[in-house]
Amino acid sequence: MILRLQRDIIKAMKHKGFFITLEGVEGAGKTTQIQRLADALGDAVLVTREPGGTPLSEQIRDIFLTTAAMSATTELMLIAAARAQHVTELILPALNAGQIVICDRFSDATVAYQGYRKGIDLKLIEQVNHIATGGLTPDVTFLLDLPPDIGLQRKRDSDEPLTRLEHENLASHKKVREGYLAVAEAEPQRVQLIDAQLDADTIHNLITTESKKRIQLLQTS
Repeated sequence: MILRLQRDIIKAMKHKGFFITLEGVEGAGKTTQIQRLADALGDAVLVTREPGGTPLSEQIRDIFLTTAAMSATTELMLIAAARAQHVTELILPALNAGQIVICDRFSDATVAYQGYRKGIDLKLIEQVNHIATGGLTPDVTFLLDLPPDIGLQRKRDSDEPLTRLEHENLASHKKVREGYLAVAEAEPQRVQLIDAQLDADTIHNLITTESKKRIQLLQTS
């Protein structure tokens, strides 16, 4: 079992594509920026999301976002199961085929939402994430940072119904932001912190410029 996991980790680290993730609190504007980035990067781009991305993972997403009462451990296990299927079935095959993959949330979200928001031990989350991803980490992550009260107001002003998480109190969302900022501080090379209160065009230019620069570096290395 250990040897098989090690082989999966090595395989994940040697993919030929480029893996981009966008993270942030509710209402940070990830969806808009992901679509604009995909359009800017061309045809060989796969856009996906977490939890979700595959039929099974989307079913888990529905359970995760609509079930009223759920323990912290249940949240973690559901997210890990959805992510394991997502990586195995969709993300890793696309990367091995040389595609650019852009994902709305990934393992950093588990640190922020289940670690800082729910208080699960961060070492345990690291282990669970490692198993679920087979060692796969993004080549670059853009963290759209926004005060949670502004993000929640944006969500309330939109036409979309609020999810279970979006109904939680402001203190809960502040913990999520704290978790994300801790991740950015710990991995400044991978995680690019962007002020989500900037105008959409400025944010798009920052993300696109950095993505193209890193993709070019990878192709010439």
